[in-house]
Amino acid sequence: MTEVNDKQVSTDAPAPQMPADQQPTGIQIADLQTILNIIDLASSRGAFRAPELTQVGAIADKLGAFLKSLADQEKAKAEAEAPAEAPAEAQAEEKKE
Repeated sequence: MTEVNDKQVSTDAPAPQMPADQQPTGIQIADLQTILNIIDLASSRGAFRAPELTQVGAIADKLGAFLKSLADQEKAKAEAEAPAEAPAEAQAEEKKE
């Protein structure tokens, strides 16, 4: 007969508790970064066997590249919006004078 263990496993950092009505419905970008961090931590602690490292590394590389492309897109978007706002502010200052 199998015994069920109801004990909780402690972790270094407890997961934040959100009210039930505010639970996210999908995977967020921060979740993907956390997954990449978990892969890095697990590999540094020797959680993977040598034959598994190629597959783990490939997934980590894909995830890292995806997150970098998202960050680059956000940066480009912010830079594109910044110059558009600067002339409008300059025009508003000129009208005041």
